[in-house]
Amino acid sequence: MTDRIFDMVERKIREGQERGEFDDLSEKGKPLPTRGDTYDPDWWVKGLIQREDLDMSTMVPGAFRLRKEAEAFPESLRDLRDEADVRAVLEDYNRRVKADRHKPVADGMRQILVPSIDIDQVVERWHQLRDRRRER
Repeated sequence: MTDRIFDMVERKIREGQERGEFDDLSEKGKPLPTRGDTYDPDWWVKGLIQREDLDMSTMVPGAFRLRKEAEAFPESLRDLRDEADVRAVLEDYNRRVKADRHKPVADGMRQILVPSIDIDQVVERWHQLRDRRRER
């Protein structure tokens, strides 16, 4: 049974070659991509991520995304013109931090706590950043 399947596949490939179906392949004449010296069992998913240009930030736990967002304050708020808008963004951030703390944690996992931010302190830094931009 296996030999018949193998022969059928070989015949289909040969017929496709004769019809020229493999002549215009984008990788024709290029070496196969290497996987390095060691075998990586995740080579296919890494290739998919790169090929499809997937945004992997959504795969990171929420606590890490929140910490990264906080690290960007106040620079990430520099385009906001009104202090009320800045405060609204920061209050929303603190609300999401509190919501993240209430999410259930998987058995055997430790909860990653994200500190809330001092809104007044970040607003003050936002004012300083804005004032420096105006001086230029």
